[in-house]
Amino acid sequence: MSETSPANPFVRFFDRVGRATVSGVEEIGHGGVLIGECFYWLFYGPRVKQPVRLGSVFHQMMEIGIHAIPIIGLLVAAIGAMLAIQGIHTLRIFGAESRVTIGIAFSVVREFAPLIIGILIAGRSGSALAARIGTMKINQEIDALKVMGVNPVRFLVVPSLIAMVIMVPALTVFGDIVGLVAAGLYVNADLGISMAAFFHDIVDILTVDDILHGLGKSVLFAILIAVIGVVNGAGVVGGADGVGKATTRSVVQAISAIVITDMLFAFVATR
Repeated sequence: MSETSPANPFVRFFDRVGRATVSGVEEIGHGGVLIGECFYWLFYGPRVKQPVRLGSVFHQMMEIGIHAIPIIGLLVAAIGAMLAIQGIHTLRIFGAESRVTIGIAFSVVREFAPLIIGILIAGRSGSALAARIGTMKINQEIDALKVMGVNPVRFLVVPSLIAMVIMVPALTVFGDIVGLVAAGLYVNADLGISMAAFFHDIVDILTVDDILHGLGKSVLFAILIAVIGVVNGAGVVGGADGVGKATTRSVVQAISAIVITDMLFAFVATR
């Protein structure tokens, strides 16, 4: 086919699909290698006198977790109240509104708290991580680290990954408490069930497995957010426009991965 002749539309379609597939496989492979390098520097770094700096880990924990508490508390409380409102409205049809506690307990602890917190952290901290690494790449700061003998993965990625894995489950526990308290307050106002009776039912309904279900998902979400943010940041090309595109792409991919992982985790855990 000559260069001036138009390409067959079917050929163009399969060419785009093939290129997108290869690019996706490369990104997944890059993410897997990145996780392996993080574990290497975390456990083997001290032996070669290049440990992960605790100061950087604590700084990232503050940025990812502590500074996000207000917005997370507000949104998780709204979700808890919304579940109570919808649950009472739905169960009132069957005259079973007093059993709303069951749905609230399982929904908040197993699904909504880890899911909402994962999405919030992806939009807040995952995008910031992608933007920071992308900006450093176009400014050649990552190349400067390599010239100085500093491994970029140990210096930039490992602290963020550790902070994510610690703070996202911690925020999930915080979200569980806030969501249940907000739901209990609405149930108390609407049905007259006291907070003591509400939480007595919560304790009877929930098991350790239910809590671990939510925490297990939050750990997976934390790893996904960190890896996707770093991969997109490291793949920036061009200038500020490239950083903006990588940041947007990081948020979209992280949220999509969180939702799909949540579905698969729930399916496997309930078999």
